Amino acid sequence: MSNLNKIGLDKTKSKELETKLNELLANYSVFYQNTRGYHWNIKGDDFFELHLKFEELYNDLLVKIDEVAERILTLGYSPNHRYSGYIEESDITESKQVSDGKTAVHEILDAFTTIITLQREILELSDEAGDEGTNALMSDYIREQEKEVWMYSSYVDNN
Repeated sequence: MSNLNKIGLDKTKSKELETKLNELLANYSVFYQNTRGYHWNIKGDDFFELHLKFEELYNDLLVKIDEVAERILTLGYSPNHRYSGYIEESDITESKQVSDGKTAVHEILDAFTTIITLQREILELSDEAGDEGTNALMSDYIREQEKEVWMYSSYVDNN
């Protein structure tokens, strides 16, 4: 029993999950701030539509950031919280000031590819660890985000 954490998961596997979840947290945090920038700086014919869509996205990302951090805490670890660390660890790069809707949507689609790929890795690890809590979280995120990819892709395919 000494190899189990407080929620009954193998400590070694939980540590692997913590590392990947902190990586996800870094990517989500950079994605969130990029999306705030798109929301603030968008211009053009699709301003009203995209301004609202970007606000919807960053509000969703904020919830997910909190849920991922709390999952790390549930596993018995501390979530990273420094933006300097996020920038170093994230595969999503900081966006330059983007005011063009199509450019912003392409960057969002690239970010979703990064996020979904990482979540699939976490899903595999959580399955191996018997960590249903992390598994359910990742499954829900992937399902939601695949739909978002379809919707954003439909926008750029028509513009």
